[in-house]
Amino acid sequence: MALYHYKALNARGEMLDGQMEAASNAEVVQRLQEQGHLPVEAKLASEGGGASVWSGLFKPKPFAGARLVQFTQQLATLLGAGQPLDRALTILLELPEDEAAKRTVTDVRDAVRGGASLSASLERQHGTFSRLYINMVRAGEAGGSLHETLSRLADYLERSRALQGRVINALIYPAILLLMVSGSLLFLLGYVVPQFAVMYESLDAPLPLFTSIVLAVGLFVRDWWFLLIALPALGLWWFDRKRRDPGFREALDAWLLKRKFAGSLVAKIETARLARTLGTLVRNGVPLMTALGIGRNVLDNRVLAADVDAAAEEVKNGVALSTALGKGKRFPRLALQMIQVGEESGALDTMLVKTAETFEHETGLALDRMLAALVPVITVVLAAVVGTVVLAVLTPLYDLTNAIG
Repeated sequence: MALYHYKALNARGEMLDGQMEAASNAEVVQRLQEQGHLPVEAKLASEGGGASVWSGLFKPKPFAGARLVQFTQQLATLLGAGQPLDRALTILLELPEDEAAKRTVTDVRDAVRGGASLSASLERQHGTFSRLYINMVRAGEAGGSLHETLSRLADYLERSRALQGRVINALIYPAILLLMVSGSLLFLLGYVVPQFAVMYESLDAPLPLFTSIVLAVGLFVRDWWFLLIALPALGLWWFDRKRRDPGFREALDAWLLKRKFAGSLVAKIETARLARTLGTLVRNGVPLMTALGIGRNVLDNRVLAADVDAAAEEVKNGVALSTALGKGKRFPRLALQMIQVGEESGALDTMLVKTAETFEHETGLALDRMLAALVPVITVVLAAVVGTVVLAVLTPLYDLTNAIG
C-alpha cells in the first residue's frame, strides 16, 4: 500500500484535497467514485507537488493543533461515560464555531449512522485526519477499547504539539531580534548614512577608505532598497518550490544531518517523534510493520524516513527493530540501545515511549542551550555591525573638528 495525494470534486462542487492509502491510482479513483466524488487528480505523495509552506496559513485544516486535541479528548470522555458514538458526535457538533469543522463532524456522524465505522468515516474526510489518527482509531475499534485508545491518542497529540511548540518558541525571539536590528541597520544605512555622504561631499574632505565603502553601501541601500526586499522574497519563493522536489529535499536533509549541532538536534527531534508514534501504535495493538509504515510518514527528514523504510524491510525478514534501525547509523545509539532492551524484555511499547520521553527532554535542553547562546551572539554581532557603521561615519567628522580646532 502506498500513500496517494488526490484532488476531487464533491457533490456540492467543492474541491477536496487530501491523501489516501491505496495499492494504485485506479484504486484511489474507484474509492473516490464510490464516495460520490469526481476524481480530478491522483498521484503518489512521494512525487512532490504538495502544498507550499504558505498554503497551510491561508487554508488551515478544520481539525488541527489544539482543536484536534480537544475534539479527541471530548470524544474519549463521552464514550467513556457510556454515550453511543453517534450521540457523542451529535454533542460535539455543537462545540466548534468554525463552519468547516461543524461540517466535518456532521459528515462523520452521518457516515456512522449509515453503518460505517468511525475509522472509515474519518478516512473519508479527505486528509483532515492523519493516517496515524485513523489507524489508532481502527486499532481501538478492533480491540473494543475505543475510548481508551482515544485518550492515549489525545495524549500523543498533546505531547507532539508541545514538542513542536517548544521548537517554534525557541526560534521566535531570535527571529524577532534579528528582524528588528536588521531593520534598524537598513534605516541607518539607507537614511542616515546618505546624509553624511552629502555633507562630506560638500566639504570636499579626504575620507578614509573604510568610510568611503560604508558611504557607498549607504547610497546603494538608499537607491536600490527594493532589491533588498525583492531578492530575499525571490529566494524564499525559489526555496519553497525547490523543497518540493524529492531529490533536492533529500540532499538538503542529508546535508543538515551532517552538521555538527543542527544534525544532532534534528536527529533527537525526529527520534522522539518516531519513538512516540511507534510506542503509541504498538501499545494499542497496531502491528509493528503497520506502525513503521505510519511512523515514517510523521518524520520531516526524508533521509531518516528512508532509513525507517529500509528498517521495515529488515524487520519483515526477521531482523530486530533496533538492529534494523542501526544499520543506517543515523539514529542516536542511546535510542537503539533502549529499543533493544525493550525487545529483549518483551516491553517494546513501554521502552519506545520511554525513549520518546528521554529524547523530548534532551531536545528541550538542547533548545534551551541554543536559545541561551543564540540571542547573545546575534546581539553582539549586530551591535558590532551597527557600531562599525557609526564609527566609520563619525570618525572623519571627529578628525575635521580636531583639525579646525
